[in-house]
Amino acid sequence: MRRIAVLAALFALLARADHKLDRKDIRTPAPMPRDSLLVVGFLGAWEEWDNDRRSVRKLALSLRDRNIPGVYVETADNHSRRTVLHFIEEALDQNRNGKLDPAEKRSVQLILYGQSFGGAAAVMLARELGQIGIPVRMTVQVDSVGRKDQWIPPNVSRALNLYQRDPGPVQGRAEIRADDPSHTTILGNLRFFYMFRDVDMSDYPKAARKLGVAHWKMDNDPVVWKAVEAAILGEIAAWQITR
Repeated sequence: MRRIAVLAALFALLARADHKLDRKDIRTPAPMPRDSLLVVGFLGAWEEWDNDRRSVRKLALSLRDRNIPGVYVETADNHSRRTVLHFIEEALDQNRNGKLDPAEKRSVQLILYGQSFGGAAAVMLARELGQIGIPVRMTVQVDSVGRKDQWIPPNVSRALNLYQRDPGPVQGRAEIRADDPSHTTILGNLRFFYMFRDVDMSDYPKAARKLGVAHWKMDNDPVVWKAVEAAILGEIAAWQITR
């Protein structure tokens, strides 16, 4: 209980007004064009879904700016997983009859990523999608924090985990594993170190900058997010080849 209290106090430093993702905030069309690809990033803590000071959102905007044909990009706060799930069901419903047939469930490709609680949200959403037979191309977790976020469901083809375990109150998930290795490839569990390492924290509140928590340093580490971007772009390139 003490650890949870510490986490809550630390994350409260980053919290702004309660601003959850609403259906009207999603700009991707529904239904989506067949053979298109949707990338969804989940922010950590109690961050707003469109906080462009956070790396999840920065990466999403960078991907959008590339204007890759057939690729749509959204972000969400990690408390709005249900909103994203319902949107995906709507986006795949090509004939708009309120039901998803087997072909519709595979009509759009999905990539999910997230940081902190958002990393766990990406895995939980993938698991929920698997329960209704919807595949996910890839999940990416950055210093993931959550229950059972180490187990990647078999509807996910590839999964990548980036984390830190520096001394401090918040340490990310050190290892992810496939529920079924015959269906899911774990691309790696990549560890980063932040002790005695400076990271630009100018986008974080002053109180958070003074604490120097490695979990937050990782959220601002350009090396981490270049790796995440490269992984997602690589998956997009693989999708483009097989379209």
